[in-house]
Amino acid sequence: METFGDASYILNTFLLIFGGALVMWMAAGFAMLEAGLVRSKNVTVILTKNVGILSLGSVIYFLIGWDVMYGGGEWGNLFQFGAVAGGEGADYGLHIDFFFQVMFAATAASIVSGTVAERIKIVPFFIFTALIAAVIYPIVGQWTWGGGWLGGDEGWVATTFGAAFSDFAGSTIVHSVGGWAALAAALLLGARAGKYSPDGKVRPIPGSNLALATLGTFILWLGWFGFNGASELALSTKENADNVGLVLASTHLGASFGAVAAGILSKIIYRKIDLTFVLNGALAGLVAVTAGPNIALWVGAVEGAVGGILVVLAVPLFDKLKIDDPVGALSVHLVAGIWGTLAVGIFNPDQSFAAQLVGVLAVGVFVFVASGIVWYILKLTLGIRVSPKDEHDGTDLEETGLEAYPEFVKNAK
Repeated sequence: METFGDASYILNTFLLIFGGALVMWMAAGFAMLEAGLVRSKNVTVILTKNVGILSLGSVIYFLIGWDVMYGGGEWGNLFQFGAVAGGEGADYGLHIDFFFQVMFAATAASIVSGTVAERIKIVPFFIFTALIAAVIYPIVGQWTWGGGWLGGDEGWVATTFGAAFSDFAGSTIVHSVGGWAALAAALLLGARAGKYSPDGKVRPIPGSNLALATLGTFILWLGWFGFNGASELALSTKENADNVGLVLASTHLGASFGAVAAGILSKIIYRKIDLTFVLNGALAGLVAVTAGPNIALWVGAVEGAVGGILVVLAVPLFDKLKIDDPVGALSVHLVAGIWGTLAVGIFNPDQSFAAQLVGVLAVGVFVFVASGIVWYILKLTLGIRVSPKDEHDGTDLEETGLEAYPEFVKNAK
């Protein structure tokens, strides 16, 4: 086995090891957040989906998605024995690159889970998870991080607008991809029974455990330091180290300003500081800053604050449109993801706003249409919604045979 004595290679690899592990831990955050924001009778399905997203998504990305996204024979190299470098003069190894990238693929699929909660059949959901990891997310990744027409100095966008589409850690490439896929699913799936009255009024459906939802938010907040920080992809020079520091600080400020802005606005509008808005405000701030955490600290703060404000405005807007989203994922990942990506074109003097807009629109159209086709086929064949009885009684028993809170659910019935 070849030994790499190059300190820069080791430092860069360590950054991806640590960052990838933190991003993997975000799966726990999604699971706890969603489990806390749905009713007790649907928690086991949520937990099962989140375990399945990480594991199934990783399997499919390994077998298919990685090669679609990067190609060039890299897929075959993953099967070689030993520590395979990323090529001559590479800054880190191929295997650690895959480890880091596969966590991003799983994150994109995780976003869909919350939006379709409490009425989706689990098998069609997992089929969609496999397809987003195999094709939908990797195609967007190839267009951008893979050096395709949206990314790279020689891509069509760069040669047309003077700058390539820029998305540092994936406000659009990861989060909006999940958001657009979730929107297509929500439109075809329909709202939960009883969510909207015949006269159009919104009926609140409280979640089961705000403590879990809060824990999930803190886990995601922590994981985001790996998501954004390790996306610098290097820790081998003073400049790299300074950039990682800027990214981490901007990421934290984005979350903090997002939470504060959402809390203040909810107090102004509803006369209450709504915890769910505060939690989603922090997450929206994180999503928004993800596209440009490497510009300046004040930019991260502005991106986060606007993200938090947008959540408070977007959640009731989706309800007015009768698009049911139990956890607010569309407002957090889609709306804030779009804002954060466009903000790079506003605040970064070296970046073209037109390039950012083209990227947002191209990804949005492709993912929404592709996801809509997949969901529609699943709806016509397997069916994607549980029966009215199973929805009323809870999806846990029908889909998994287990209940997360058996004593509480039985007493509630």
